Amino acid sequence: GKMAQDMTEKELLKMELDQLKKEVKNERQMVSKTGKELKEYIESMAGEDPLLKGVPEDKNPFKEKGGCTIS
Repeated sequence: GKMAQDMTEKELLKMELDQLKKEVKNERQMVSKTGKELKEYIESMAGEDPLLKGVPEDKNPFKEKGGCTIS
């Protein structure tokens, strides 16, 4: 698609309208309810979270394979 700065105002407004038509179908809930559920989910998954507990060296695909030597 075109970049936003290359579009006419009419094209931009149509894009925004299309987005709002999609968003209006979303079911909405109170943050007071969903926030609590989200917190409980996050806490229940914390034991499996590699960002919290780290990744074992042997399971890390991004670990450097070896150094380089200058001779």
